[in-house]
Amino acid sequence: MRAKGGFNIYGQSIGILMLETLFPRILGDIGNALTFDFPVRYKIVKRASPKKVIVEGAKELLPLFIEGARELEAEGVGAITTSCGFLAIFQRELADAVSVPIFTSSLLQVPLVYRMLKRDQKVGILTVFSEHLSREHLEAMGAGDIPVVIMGTEKGVEFTRALVGNELYLDVDKARADVVEAAKTLISDHPEVGGIVLECTNMPPYSKTIQEAVGLPVFDIITLTKWVHRAVCQAGY
Repeated sequence: MRAKGGFNIYGQSIGILMLETLFPRILGDIGNALTFDFPVRYKIVKRASPKKVIVEGAKELLPLFIEGARELEAEGVGAITTSCGFLAIFQRELADAVSVPIFTSSLLQVPLVYRMLKRDQKVGILTVFSEHLSREHLEAMGAGDIPVVIMGTEKGVEFTRALVGNELYLDVDKARADVVEAAKTLISDHPEVGGIVLECTNMPPYSKTIQEAVGLPVFDIITLTKWVHRAVCQAGY
């Protein structure tokens, strides 16, 4: 057997482009390496704050994200994702910049989830800030013509405030309550929703509680990352 080299480090199949943040990344968050049962490699994109990416659009940061993606590819990762679903707007540009698969946002799952549902059902999207999740984000994910219902957590007391505001401390119980309440309102107001996709990469710590509250399949960035990991690191049989 001949083994091929070329990298300094091996075994980190997924690279993650991280926003530059202060808020806690609890177990289940994409920024907590213990969330995964396989090694991941992180790359922090300087000046990419939550407010700049979510509220301001961060178009001027695209070159920095491209640079980070290329560095991760050069370090040997098999696929790349990000730590913010709003980076969906960079999907085409980032995918064109490297030769490994890039999935910028969990919203890539929206078309897939819709195809799983009955024709009269819709996909529910839970986001950290509904006002700023635009048609442009959905179109970049191939979901521009998918029937969706969007619900944000910005009316809560903790989740959106702490994460978009990049606070040093997070009241996890209050954050969980915000996310679950938004999910329950989404389903109460729109019973035609057949599955939920969590836009925000900080929501997976609460995915199980959301599912228990609404009784529907919940898709998030962790479900997508694990799926891609199995594609680039196939198991032997």
